[in-house]
This record gives sequence, structure tokens and C-alpha cells, in this order.
Amino acid sequence: MAMRWKPNVTVAAVIEKDGRFLLVEEETSNGLMLNTPAGHLDPGESPAEGCVRETLEETAHHFTPTALLGVYMARTRRAEDITYMRFAFTGTLGEFEAERPLDEGIVRTLWMTADEIRTSRARHRSPLLLKCIEDFLAGQRYPLDLIHLDESVAAPEEP
Repeated sequence: MAMRWKPNVTVAAVIEKDGRFLLVEEETSNGLMLNTPAGHLDPGESPAEGCVRETLEETAHHFTPTALLGVYMARTRRAEDITYMRFAFTGTLGEFEAERPLDEGIVRTLWMTADEIRTSRARHRSPLLLKCIEDFLAGQRYPLDLIHLDESVAAPEEP
């Protein structure tokens, strides 16, 4: 039987403050790269919950999603041929936990303007980084309840 293709589901937070966007600089096999706080969706969590978790793990900031920015797909063929499906959210940045260590591989957080992000494309970890920023700047927003989460997602695993 042929293997069934499945995209990797990721979540991302697009956070703007005073004209700057919160990004992370992270170590990758291609060197230091930039991205919005983002990562893979874990079993049992909604995309919004995953985004809250990833933002905290990568930036030490609490985050409250207020809108879905969009659902995006991109394919990378670097070391492997992988398709990513990204749920991007925007929202409110909350408390900062100064003593909280950042995820492995995250070197630092930084705030960049849209123009700085545009001119750093060679360092974008994801081709979706700039698209998400541009959609944010264009005012694109969708209600969070656009994503339906069936109760089976969070149901405990059966023995």
C-alpha cells in the first residue's frame, strides 16, 4: 500500500507592537534564521492552544490569540520534501517570564519593522513569514471560531 501524504501542521503568532513584529532567531541546519514564534501542533490541542504554547516556549511571553490571520501552505525541499500547513494567529502579548528558558535552538527574540523583515528574506526560516506579516498589515482577520474543534481532539486516549 502506498504511503499516505500528510502535511505537517504548524501554528504561528504574528505579534505587532509600536510598528515592530516579535520574531525569533533560531539555529537551523542552514544557519541562524528568523521566524515568527511558531512550531508544530501537538496531539490533543487546538491550533490556538498550540500557538499560545509555542509563543511561550519560544519567547517567554504569554499570548492570547484574538483572530485567525489565515491558513497557509508551503513546501520545502531542503533536506527533505515537506509540506507545512500553518495556522497563523494575531492577538495580545501578555506577561513576560524573564527567568523562563527559551526552546532549544532559539538564540534570542527581537523586534523588527516590516521593512526590516522584507529586506531579510534570505534569513527567513519559512517562506510564509513575510506573507503572514503582509496579511496582518493588510488588516486580514478571521474569527477564532472559524476553526471547529470536535471534542474528540481533546478526548483522552483509550487504553
